[in-house]
Parts: sequence; C-alpha cells; structure tokens
Amino acid sequence: MKEYTIISVIFVVLSLALDRILKTKLTSDKRFWVFWIIMAAVSFIVNGYLTWRPIVIYSEEYYMGIRLFTIPVEDFLFGFSLITMNIVIWEFFTRKKS
Repeated sequence: MKEYTIISVIFVVLSLALDRILKTKLTSDKRFWVFWIIMAAVSFIVNGYLTWRPIVIYSEEYYMGIRLFTIPVEDFLFGFSLITMNIVIWEFFTRKKS
C-alpha cells in the first residue's frame, strides 16, 4: 500500500478544506502562491540534499515512486499541506483577535 501517497493527498485536501471552512481565503490570494513557490524552491534545495546524500531514504513500497530528481513528489504535497494548514490557522486566529 502507498501510505505516504495516501496521507499526503488526504492532508492536501484537508488543508484546502480548512481554508474554505475557516474562510481565510488564503488560496485565493496571489501572494500565497508566490510564497509557496519560494518555499517549494527552498524545500527543493534542502530536501534534494537530504535525499541525494542519501541521509533520508524512502522505501519504494510506501510512495508512488515518482521523483523530481531525488525527491518523492509526495514530499511536495506534504510540504504544501504543512505550510498551508499553519498559515490558515495563523490567519484565522490573528484575524479573529483584531
């Protein structure tokens, strides 16, 4: 079973749903996408180093097997959901305060 793939996709869907539910409209903002592209580039450098060395090793049975150079595609999905959920929650609570 491809657990890493399934979990990554579930969390992308959850992060997008959270944006809608909390009405932060983060994914509608161009600045978010520019920020995410920058974060993806940084993640590409760091994650590329970790998987190229190989400091971090992924077992083929847990992900699709598709890589961008040495990085599994699921890492970008997981990174997207991690960043998005954190910013959505931050925006929700900081807007609620003011």
